[in-house]
Amino acid sequence: MDIDAGNALVEAIKPLARSTARAGSDAGLGGFGALFDLKAAGYRDPLLVATTDGVGTKLKIAIDSGRHDTVGIDLVAMCVNDLVVQGAEPLLFLDYFATGKLEVEAGRAIVSGIAEGCRQAGCALVGGETAEMPGMYAKGDYDLAGFSVGAVEREQALTGSHVQAGDVVLGLASSGVHSNGYSLVRRLVETSGLSYADPAPWDQSKSLGEALLTPTRIYVKSALAAVRAGTVRALAHITGGGLLENIPRVLPDGLGVNLDASAWPLLPVFGWLSRTGALSHTDLARTFNCGLGMVAVCPPDKAEQAAAILREHGETVYTIGTVAPVAGGERVTVSGTDTAWRV
Repeated sequence: MDIDAGNALVEAIKPLARSTARAGSDAGLGGFGALFDLKAAGYRDPLLVATTDGVGTKLKIAIDSGRHDTVGIDLVAMCVNDLVVQGAEPLLFLDYFATGKLEVEAGRAIVSGIAEGCRQAGCALVGGETAEMPGMYAKGDYDLAGFSVGAVEREQALTGSHVQAGDVVLGLASSGVHSNGYSLVRRLVETSGLSYADPAPWDQSKSLGEALLTPTRIYVKSALAAVRAGTVRALAHITGGGLLENIPRVLPDGLGVNLDASAWPLLPVFGWLSRTGALSHTDLARTFNCGLGMVAVCPPDKAEQAAAILREHGETVYTIGTVAPVAGGERVTVSGTDTAWRV
């Protein structure tokens, strides 16, 4: 381990961590552990919720493109978006950064993204681990893992158990591919013959690498506002498994959703992926978010209020379907793809 490089990185990121301080934590670095004061954060009878996740092979695009400043946002997003679907407010975040040889500037860029993600989510970056592991990682390669803890008042926890037939399904726009399906994305880039330095076929103002590194949207503050207003019965973070696999995770047995593909736009990046890989509509819906990074299930009389709150907090919101009884078979049906997703 290059001790001097490690110390230099710690000194470089201390101000970044301090910038994420919040009630309950000072977000200082350097100790053997971090304390968090739930009472100071305003909780009376909280349940703690913990998540861990990574960025996946999207990191290879960052490495190959030499762009490291946004994958930290992805890392935070993948954890905190999983917390908020349970009604939990993210409180603290820790990261694990492993590499073959520590490069201080790349490390600082990565942690700068992590701090930005924490600020967007309103949680404190309270610590982490930097591991230099020669022989485990090739020159320039690295891996990231994130860990987040949140809290929700016991009576406000979202379990999906109250979802009913007839409930309205809202979709919140994604910023792009987010952080899932990148092994397939990378294979399709190879198929296309393009380099990451070439212009993105769907956005000539950006390089392909820059466009594919668009960070995952963080839905914490908007989703919490809608939940705390009592307008949401369930939330689903659309990650690996896409629309078809993630929405059923928050539905009671015997219920599914019917979605209308014409109710929201398929982002151009997904059109390009579909054309390049000759992907079926089912492939798209089972692999990618298809333009919706979060789904909210609302009572019919609260759906408009929920949508208004989400829009006030900067989200683009679509009414995309309804909850209905199912008896076996697919629990998510997507109609209208043949015309709405014609690419």
